[in-house]
Amino acid sequence: MPDKEWFSEWFDSPYYHLLYKNRDDKEAELFIDNLITLLHIKQGQKILDLPCGKGRHSVYFNKKGFNVTGLDLSPHNIQYASQFANNTLRFSVHDMRIPYATGEFDYVVNLFTSFGYFENEEENISSMKTLAQALKPGGILTIDFMNTPEVIKDLQGEQLQPRDGIDFCIHRKLENGFVIKDILFEDKGHKYHFEEKVKAMTKADFMALFERADLQLKQVFGNYRLEPYNEETSDRMIFILAKN
Repeated sequence: MPDKEWFSEWFDSPYYHLLYKNRDDKEAELFIDNLITLLHIKQGQKILDLPCGKGRHSVYFNKKGFNVTGLDLSPHNIQYASQFANNTLRFSVHDMRIPYATGEFDYVVNLFTSFGYFENEEENISSMKTLAQALKPGGILTIDFMNTPEVIKDLQGEQLQPRDGIDFCIHRKLENGFVIKDILFEDKGHKYHFEEKVKAMTKADFMALFERADLQLKQVFGNYRLEPYNEETSDRMIFILAKN
């Protein structure tokens, strides 16, 4: 693997969390509430959140009474999330390309477009197999990804986002099958350039990965209210899958 990959640098940077500090936690909690109802998750069941970021989804699942493990590649994310740890909520640094557990969890969640980061398709396959392998037989995997056709259709050119005295200049483009976001800014006399690069995966791309990981698609939703998926208008592609 490369020494430095865009996600290991950017997600571990304090500027990442500054840029996205205004994320809608209420929307995320509504999504989780809807998932709990849809999937009939029972008190005490085991959930794996991979990757978990700073733990906002893991913490909320745990507050609802579930036994949660959150894993993330970023040591800074896990250091932050660990302040919320308890007997039924734990966090560890882990790379999703590497198997973590076999048949241990009732549910696995991969949320907020946390897939498709890798240049090598074999690494995407390995990551999908890691998510599937962690499930108990019959367990359920939820993948929440951007609706790629809608994102490509509405790609903006340049955008300026001010945060706490820093002006983040963001440029979006489609290049070599990836949706790329260039992020440039200056702070304390230093110029910075980070990149977000996510494979422009379609529903068909995911279906091929699901087959490789022995996962059966049950439902596809188009937003956090769990309304039906429409390729042309939906905000998200939310896949509900069962381990065969």
